[in-house]
Amino acid sequence: MTQTRELRQIIYGDRVSDGAGVQLTRIIGSPQLNMLDPFLMFDAFGSDKPQDYIAGFPPHPHRGFETVTYMLEGRMRHEDSAGNAGVIETGGVQWMTAGKGIIHSEMPEQKEGRLAGFQLWVNLPATEKMNEPKYQEFDAEQIPVARLDNGTAIKVIAGQTDSGVSGVINNPFVNPLYLHVFLPAGVTFEQTVKETDNTFLYLMKGQIQVGDKQRPLNAEQLAVLETGSKVRVNSERDTEFVLVSGQPVNEPIARGGPFVMNTREQIEQAFDDYRHGRFA
Repeated sequence: MTQTRELRQIIYGDRVSDGAGVQLTRIIGSPQLNMLDPFLMFDAFGSDKPQDYIAGFPPHPHRGFETVTYMLEGRMRHEDSAGNAGVIETGGVQWMTAGKGIIHSEMPEQKEGRLAGFQLWVNLPATEKMNEPKYQEFDAEQIPVARLDNGTAIKVIAGQTDSGVSGVINNPFVNPLYLHVFLPAGVTFEQTVKETDNTFLYLMKGQIQVGDKQRPLNAEQLAVLETGSKVRVNSERDTEFVLVSGQPVNEPIARGGPFVMNTREQIEQAFDDYRHGRFA
């Protein structure tokens, strides 16, 4: 029997400053929601004021998890200690596996105009935390879009839609679903998810009702969903949201700034390795 996921909790997030002064809203990783295994952090950023983003994220280290940058508008240049470099542009995604350690920077490739997007941190299981760093990076044109007869459009970054369109990201650790959904007014959206997943959706525009109980969700709110095998939302007006789901890692977590490991000793080792130049 199919069970629809109901809305469990609404998270508003906190306005914070990160990097060298970038203004953003931290939703997962905030006092309201510390984490939603395997998701360690979810930030939303968006501003047409250069002073809110121009300082960017100068070089900083990571170890033990993945960072996912999805650009809604604007251009962000990334460089790292392994010699990789590139620009993430509007509609593009970068899924970086930090693994055993990398030092990277993300700096705006623009001095004016709107810069907007999301950053998601995804945990890695203990067996993968010390593997080599790697990237999966795709431009907007490379990301498949499922178009339904009712006018719904679904950008498929990871996972598979019920209509059979698969995303571009390969992650066998948490088998994520990451969809960017454009829903016309008065339309119902349904998507199958694994019953054991943790699932959230973040509404960027419009208003929706979630689940069979039709609980309302407004723009700039994140909904944590109950367990179940089906996500169902109805739109009152033209709506845009991201739906994210993944298998929990279910392991102990130790955090230390930009490092996410399983024990305090491993965090201390990460700081020591960084101080002594042992990162890539």
